Amino acid sequence: MLAVIGESALYLLYGWLLSAIVASYLSGKKGYGERVGLASGLLLTVIGVLIWLVMPSKPTSDWGRRKRAG
Repeated sequence: MLAVIGESALYLLYGWLLSAIVASYLSGKKGYGERVGLASGLLLTVIGVLIWLVMPSKPTSDWGRRKRAG
């Protein structure tokens, strides 16, 4: 029984860390800095990633330049 709980906890931990990585990447590309995205990804988990997907990018960011060029 404990092994099943441990396996589930490990997968939840991987999901939590993956959401922090994705939120950090998105916020860095959108020009807000990676620390802000990392904090929101760690605190808000999946909601943090969704927030960074809809957050507008700064005009000087990599995301904004690529969006205008393509």
